Amino acid sequence: MSFPWAQHYQPKAPFMRWLDEKLPLPRLVYNAIGGGYPVPRNLNYAWNFGVLAGFCLVLQIVTGVILAMHYAPNALVAFDSTEHIMRDVNWGWLMRYAHANGASAFFVVVYLHIFRGFFYGSYKAPREMVWLLGVTIFLLMMATAFMGYVLPWGQMSFWGAKVITGLFGAIPFVGEPLQIWLLGGFAPDNAALNRFFSLHFLLPFVIAGVIILHIWALHIPGSSNPTGVEVKSESDTVPFHPYYTAKDGFGLGVFLILYCAFLFFMPNALGHPDNYIPANPMATPAHIVPEWYFWPYYAILRAFTADFFFVPAKLMGVMAMFSSILVWFFLPWLDRSPVRSGHYRPTFRKFFWVLVIDLLVLGYCGGSPAEEPFVMISQIATAYYFLHFLVIIPLVSAFERPEPLPFSITEAVLGSDKKAVLGENTTPAT
Repeated sequence: MSFPWAQHYQPKAPFMRWLDEKLPLPRLVYNAIGGGYPVPRNLNYAWNFGVLAGFCLVLQIVTGVILAMHYAPNALVAFDSTEHIMRDVNWGWLMRYAHANGASAFFVVVYLHIFRGFFYGSYKAPREMVWLLGVTIFLLMMATAFMGYVLPWGQMSFWGAKVITGLFGAIPFVGEPLQIWLLGGFAPDNAALNRFFSLHFLLPFVIAGVIILHIWALHIPGSSNPTGVEVKSESDTVPFHPYYTAKDGFGLGVFLILYCAFLFFMPNALGHPDNYIPANPMATPAHIVPEWYFWPYYAILRAFTADFFFVPAKLMGVMAMFSSILVWFFLPWLDRSPVRSGHYRPTFRKFFWVLVIDLLVLGYCGGSPAEEPFVMISQIATAYYFLHFLVIIPLVSAFERPEPLPFSITEAVLGSDKKAVLGENTTPAT
């Protein structure tokens, strides 16, 4: 979508004019986040999470590069090098805790960003590519986080790597050779640790590249908004700067308060105590769990306990776990409702909150032991999860009767007064 009323960058200082002619970087920044990028005037704080996710990525890259200077990806010394960072490196404890809790913070804001997209229909046309790139970023985040969890080489790191890479062994015919190829051997060891360290270091930069594409794709149709109504006139928009830079700045301040509370007062609250025990292939932990942000998918994996004809339960669990994310790629075509925002879709809104509860239940079961009643609850919640996306969403979009939409974004903000909506001067002449 083009915005003919967008302000154009016109540098005044001689040096900036020269730079803009030779390398139009200032123009690029201005058009991306400055006054040259108009955005809907009704964006609420749910639109802060994209900026917060970008901040978390920068935080992870900076702290990760510093940690890599002191980490040794060798099975004999990896655990000791992690302890060396914590105890002997100046401010090493801060870098380690900032990186570990930064990963959790990253997933929190991305999950909120995704569920904002679910509720407000941000995956609908003309923003399908924005959504598809966003899901790709999430998959890359999951791969990066898993490999990073292995690096401390504690008990949970080793056995988590053993369990997750063992999932590839469930693939018929090629599963076992694929698992050996991934690990570089028959069990997690030096080869696996080196590979995971290399990929964990590389993938954040790949994520940064996909985020650039994500933002580029967003700037073509423009940002969505809580009403789901497209921009119709200049009165529907405001410049991104200073209005939303100030709003994002406030959101960042609140985020940093919460993040620092975890970082300085409970840095291990989201970790597992077994990961402070050196990896021991001869001692299996009583309860193997991944990081908390993987718990819903771990519950889906464990929900399949019996073979189905010739399909092993393990293979069905693996397929369901990966399908639980892959189904998001098809959401723009599964939801055929012409109305985007959940604010104007009463039936959709009820099922959305049921989905949120369902995922919280899956998360709780994924972090619980693989025993009853958690297995049975996981099976019910898994069945509903796929039912929601594959059956309920298409049916609701076909039969739901949405509420009336406002004529424009301005009307949704200022009301239905004609003069206010059209931006006419209502002050009497003097």
